[in-house]
Amino acid sequence: MSVTNDIIASYRSPRSVVGRRLAMGEREDRAFAILMAACGVIFVSRWPALAREAHFAQTELNPLLGANLFALMFVLPLMAVTLAFVSHLLLRAFGRQQSSFGARFALFWAMLSTGPLYLLVGLVEGFIGQGTALTIVGALWFVAFFWIWISGLMEAGRAVA
Repeated sequence: MSVTNDIIASYRSPRSVVGRRLAMGEREDRAFAILMAACGVIFVSRWPALAREAHFAQTELNPLLGANLFALMFVLPLMAVTLAFVSHLLLRAFGRQQSSFGARFALFWAMLSTGPLYLLVGLVEGFIGQGTALTIVGALWFVAFFWIWISGLMEAGRAVA
C-alpha cells in the first residue's frame, strides 16, 4: 500500500498497518524517511500560526520560520529518537519483548499518520487563534496520536515475540 493509504488506514486499524510495515523488514533509512516526512508536515502546519503571530506582533515572518525550521527539522528528530529509546527501555523494564527499531518505528509512524490532524491544528491556530476550537482539535490530535502510537508499540512487541 502507498503511504497515504496507510495513513488513512491507520485511523481504522493502526496495528495492522504497523504490522504490515514492520513485516517489510528493519530498514533504518525507511524509518528515518518517515520521521523526516513527519517533521516536514509539522513544520508546514506551523506556517499559518507563525504568519498570524508575525502579523499581530508587527514583526518579520522569516526569522520565525527559520527558528521553527531549525527546531522542527533538527531538534525534533533528536527528541523523537530519544523518546522512542526511553519508551523501548520502559517497555523492556516491564517485561515486554520489544525491539528498539519497533519502538522507533511506532513513534515515527504515529507522528506521520497524525500529520493531517496536525495540519488542521495549525489551520485552526492560524485562522481562529487560541480558544475552544483549538483545544478541541488539539485534543483530537492528541488522542489519535497516542492511540496510534500505543497500538503500534503493541504490534511491534507482538512482531518480536
